[in-house]
Amino acid sequence: MNNLTQEEIHAFVIGLWEVLNPLDAKYPMNLETAEFTTKVEYHYYLGGRALGFPLFCMEVFGLVKLAILIF
Repeated sequence: MNNLTQEEIHAFVIGLWEVLNPLDAKYPMNLETAEFTTKVEYHYYLGGRALGFPLFCMEVFGLVKLAILIF
């Protein structure tokens, strides 16, 4: 089994959180000067974004269903 490094996990979490968090970033991140090397861990970043989109859609769908039930 392939063990992920902290940089790979960090890149994945950044990509995931950019999609799930609807608020603007307090400190905007420039991918060229990011803490992780985009050429090496960029696919983990994109994987996080790819997983975050369906999760965000489910979150919005759940909130809409909840609002319909309440009102």
